[in-house]
Amino acid sequence: MDGSGAAAPAGPNLPNLTPRHRQLIPTPCGPIKPCSELSFPVKIYFCVTILSLLSVIGLTIETLVRQTEEDFTISFIQLVGVVFCVYYVTRGILQENRQELIVFVLSILLVMLRSIINFTVLPAEQKPKLLARFVLILLVGSFDVVCAIILIQSQSMMAFRVGGALESLQAQYFMLNLCFSMLTFDLQAQLCLCILLISLHEVTLLHNIISATGVVWGCLKVTVGIIAILKELKPLVWVFLIQNVPEVVYLIYLLYTVIREWGKGNSYTLEAAFITGSCISVTIKSVLFWALVHVYRSFGQGLRERMFSSYGRIDS
Repeated sequence: MDGSGAAAPAGPNLPNLTPRHRQLIPTPCGPIKPCSELSFPVKIYFCVTILSLLSVIGLTIETLVRQTEEDFTISFIQLVGVVFCVYYVTRGILQENRQELIVFVLSILLVMLRSIINFTVLPAEQKPKLLARFVLILLVGSFDVVCAIILIQSQSMMAFRVGGALESLQAQYFMLNLCFSMLTFDLQAQLCLCILLISLHEVTLLHNIISATGVVWGCLKVTVGIIAILKELKPLVWVFLIQNVPEVVYLIYLLYTVIREWGKGNSYTLEAAFITGSCISVTIKSVLFWALVHVYRSFGQGLRERMFSSYGRIDS
């Protein structure tokens, strides 16, 4: 009402500033979506995938006790890979992390490939006993792969929700996510290489002790790297880089040793796997260092505050 008693004209409709999504959940590894925000098909896929991975872990542990040394090593590496897959699919869905979903797909394809190879070389009288398990692994693996590819191709909003409308912050979030993923990939690669190295016949006891120590070293190194990039601590970044130097030098020395002793054993499987794993490890480290340089340069520009304090709020 104005002074003359007439009703004031209605003002323009105000825009609806209510967020379309719930507030993200802060975790030590960065913000994640609440499970209630996932669609029903994604929830079903998530549950089926976790159950299938736990089943594969159980089957792998069961077969570890009745295999030869060479098969035991490959199965142990597969066990490590499947355990990491549980982490990859969880983070891939709750953080919309495409690179970890891609590695998850590749890991499942490797499990399916090994199942096909193992079933092919089985004696004819044993195939009927394991046929049901073999078909189930292929069906569930195909389901996991197809659904993961659909998620990879879907639109991701996490960079916008964390970084806001600023493209620079979105790019920084992408590089930080890439760096975080590469740290995890590097840890998995180092664990697998340590398992392979301990299994090689021509490696001395001293090398086995160093390899066992390398497991603890790798976990410590990755922990330092994660804290450095999430807390934006530049001194810790340099500590992380220094930690990689002896690791790379020792890896080069081991490659020389394995190549020099090539062909002295009855099988080339473990040697070839070690060389392949070393090349993959070097590739992962190269991408990691490249992403780390970009993340290092973006320290102090506000991304950490948005990730761990006020993201998801209108006034942020």
